[in-house]
Amino acid sequence: MGPILILYYSRHGSTKRLADAIAQGAMAELSSMEANAISASPATAASFVRPEVIVRSVASLNINSNSSSDQGSGEENADASLKEANPNAAPTVTLQELEQCSALALGSPTRFGNMAAPVKHFLDSTSSQWLKGSLINKPACVFTSSSSMHGGQESTLLSMMLPLFHHGMVMCGLPYSEPALHETRSGGSPYGVSHVALDNAVTLTEDEKSLCIAQGKRLAKLANALWHANNPETTHGA
Repeated sequence: MGPILILYYSRHGSTKRLADAIAQGAMAELSSMEANAISASPATAASFVRPEVIVRSVASLNINSNSSSDQGSGEENADASLKEANPNAAPTVTLQELEQCSALALGSPTRFGNMAAPVKHFLDSTSSQWLKGSLINKPACVFTSSSSMHGGQESTLLSMMLPLFHHGMVMCGLPYSEPALHETRSGGSPYGVSHVALDNAVTLTEDEKSLCIAQGKRLAKLANALWHANNPETTHGA
């Protein structure tokens, strides 16, 4: 079973907070699976291979770059700019990491009710993975942040789902069995987790964090189930 990929673009760190909390949930679920395997039988414990949870970022775009040699490449300037704005950004994702993942959580800040341009640019570069069917039958979820309560979060989540449907992925939302989905007065929807960032200094609310962890757990659980369904010769482990 390949790694669970938590992939995001974050200009000032708000979407990264969601990514980290989703990763926390996925790791908690995998720890639970490992404990269950160990307690089941020595054979199950011996065959259990715990998948990684990897957090990666989407490279920024420098749309204002010029061709002057003393400016460097647009990509280098963009990555430096993103690092300056968000020094704790995760390593930049590669297409190979996307192809090898067993599940995907994809996050973007809201831009006029749509995903940010760097995320769209990255998805537009995945034609070879689409042609090979690399992501078919793998679970995916989406997450977003916006500066205001009604800043287009749900339309952004829906916009990110569309390319993933084209890839044949199985979308994993949030069920209303999660109490926080009923109680939240900030981010969160059945389409995926979200965060109302305001001035970007606001941390996740308790409801937002609870939903992120639930989303990560559900993604890991579905990744395990679908991987075994697609690999019936494997009977043990994750």
